[in-house]
Order: sequence, then structure tokens, then C-alpha cells
Amino acid sequence: LGIVLSLLAPALATKSPDCGGILSPSGLSYIAEVSKQHAETILMQDLMAPRVSDLLLGSPKPTRNQIDSVKVVDLSLSLIPDAGLRLSIDVDLGVIVSPSTSKVVRLSIPVDLHVERNPEGNLEVVTSACKPSMEEMQSTEELERSIPHKSSSLEVDKEIDVNKICLEVSKLLILPNEQLASLTAQFPVTPSCQVQYLPLAAPMISEQGITVSLQTPPTSSLLAGMVLPLPVSPVPFTVPEAASSSPSHLTLALSEHYYTSLFSALEKVGAFNMTILSPLTTATVAQKITQIGSLFQGDLPVMLKVTFRSSPRVVLEEGKAALKLFLTVHVGVGAPAFQNFLSVSVDMSAGLLFRVTDVKMMISAAVIEDAELSLAASDVGPVPAALLEELFLSTIREEILAQMNAVLSEGIYLPHVSSFIYTDVNVIIHKDYVLIPCNLKLQPKMG
Repeated sequence: LGIVLSLLAPALATKSPDCGGILSPSGLSYIAEVSKQHAETILMQDLMAPRVSDLLLGSPKPTRNQIDSVKVVDLSLSLIPDAGLRLSIDVDLGVIVSPSTSKVVRLSIPVDLHVERNPEGNLEVVTSACKPSMEEMQSTEELERSIPHKSSSLEVDKEIDVNKICLEVSKLLILPNEQLASLTAQFPVTPSCQVQYLPLAAPMISEQGITVSLQTPPTSSLLAGMVLPLPVSPVPFTVPEAASSSPSHLTLALSEHYYTSLFSALEKVGAFNMTILSPLTTATVAQKITQIGSLFQGDLPVMLKVTFRSSPRVVLEEGKAALKLFLTVHVGVGAPAFQNFLSVSVDMSAGLLFRVTDVKMMISAAVIEDAELSLAASDVGPVPAALLEELFLSTIREEILAQMNAVLSEGIYLPHVSSFIYTDVNVIIHKDYVLIPCNLKLQPKMG
């Protein structure tokens, strides 16, 4: 239930969404299916306990009526458009009436659900209506005589303590609420950068599914305890209509700004800064730029210090994604302290590849599609752009790709709740956004 209920969130009007998703009716059905065992376990623990053996009323000696079996025969979740969810549970209770007589009682529990924000700031699912009913299905005496019997609901309703039943039902929501709280956890990207997903608005609930908007995670990235100033989305993101046409359980939608914000956060915490040992030396460079020889005594290794002069930007087009990088590369020697003799402006574009493993989005920079070098500052006179490319471009390309892929290799957590992973995943890149249709799979906790 947690994955569904995480989608029902109150509005946070001060934030701007740039990602989201839609849970389809098939996803809702899967969650209901895997919730049956959890519901049966909780109801069995409580209804078969001695302290509730008098749950069925109306007997002169209530303790004679002992529940000795609990089986959830049906559990379903259905959408109530523009409202919430309906949870329906049918439970067969085996009741011992006397040493020689038992009966099966069908307990039907329809529950309306909604989500509110608790004092701790987490989302919490609560019941808004609970109206259980009961009817006797068959007794052992009737089985022996092969006489079918079904008592009227009016007679059996007198035997049920509605308040106690609804209290037991509320206990079913403890685990979903724990899963729900995990949605807003901070997930590590690097030691100094975390991501966090915040539901922003009450979901749109229709016959097509449950649609939710989320705040992009890197806006909550932390550096030394400070919130990072990151680019603001120029346009609030809405989940594209194409997401509702997928047959998958869930379709995540990530905007172009989501990715730009992510790479900006990593850049601001210095994850992509690097110092590169060039294969060149001052002597080999002096063969092309003669003034180098007069600056340094001996033959020293040339170092490249790479910084960003502005934040990276991701551009999404149909079928492809590109990362635009705007760098300054300082060229110099590192001993005894770094001394640069050239500063080079580098604008380059790298192709990006996306895939999903469990609940992580794996991003890798594939190839440098284009690069432009120009002289920014020089202590050795003018240097043509063609010569800068000849000397440094190959090293810059290789090392920047290697560093970026090393940072991204652990993957970025997608919005998710605990115990569920994503399977049968597709990643579809459109202009301005990425769709990730996938199925859900429950991963029970060990023990």
C-alpha cells in the first residue's frame, strides 16, 4: 500500500515540481495482491489472540466463541475519482462455537482512505470511513448434513463489534506508513550531496490512475549543512499525458530541469572538479609554444586543473540526451605549488545514457560529441585554438568522461518507497522530459 499512499500528498504551494509519475490501475491491483499476506498476518495475530476471543458478541458466554482461523480471501484497492481510495477486504473467520460445532463467518471490510501530513512532516494514511459487516457462511453441523446455509446479514451484524474491527484494520496501515515515510528520506549521491523527493500537491485521481507531482531532489542537496542555490525551473512540470497510456504499473516522468538541477548540484559540491596529469611536459609544449622554455627551469610535467565557469545543462531531444559543459582548464606545473601559464575556455557536449537498476537511475556519459577550445588567459602570448586542441583536447575528453562516470557510477535514487523495486523498465527520452514505464516488485525484508 505504501507506494500508492505515497502519491496522496497535500499541496506545498511554495515549491515548483519538475518530476512526477502516474500509478495505473494495474499497479494498484499488484499492490493489493501483494498486500493480502500482510493483512492476513496482522488480522490473524489480533483476532486469534485470547484478549479478543469475545470479538463476536451475543453469546451468553462470549469466551465459548473462539476464532481459530483467519483467511483473507480477497483484498482490492479501487480508485475513487477526485477523492481517494477504497480498500475492500473479505476475510473468512473460522469460529469454534462449541467443542463439536464450528462455523465460517465472512467478514467484509470496506474502508475509505486518505492521506494527511503528521506533526513530524511525514505523510500518513488514515481511514476516513470503515463499515464492516458479517455473515455466517456454514457450520460443521450443516456440512455433515450437506445443507447449505447463509444467515441474513441483519442477524449476523448484531454479533460484530464495529469499533474493534476498525481498530484492527488501522493496524494494517502501520507498515504502509513506514514505507510512506521512506519516500522523503535523504538519499546519498556523494558524501557531500544528498537527494530528497517531496510530494507537492494532492494527486489527480481519475479512472486512468493516480498522478502526482514531486519536487526535484537536488534542491535539497546539502554542502556543509547549507542548502545549495540551484537553478529554478522556468516552468512548473506536469506529468505528460503520454504517461497514462502505458500498460505498466507505474510511469515516472523526469523533466529536463530535473537532470540539469542534478548535475548543477554535483558541480556545486565540487564532485566534477579535477586535476589531470597531462602526458605532456614543459619541454614538449615548448616545441609548439617557444615562450614556455623561458618560464621554467628543467623539464616539468604539465598539469591541467579543471573547474566549471557555469553550471552544466542537460538538453533532451527525441531519443537522445546531451550534457553541455562549460569549463575553464588551467594549464601549468604543480611543483612546488601550482603555477599556470595558460587558461583555456572549453565548451563541450557529451551524450548521456540512462538505465534503471532496482530503484536507481544509472547515468553515464558516453562520448564527447563536440568540443570548442579558446584561449582565456595567457602568460606565453597568443595561442591559436587549433594548437590548443592539438595539445590538450584528447586528454581533456578522456579524463573528464572518466571522472564524471566515476561520480555517477553508484546511480541516483529514483522516487520510491521501501520494499518495492522497479522491473521491466523502459527509458524513453522525449523532448524536454524522460518517461520511465516500469512494473513494481515487492522485495520482502529478510527476517
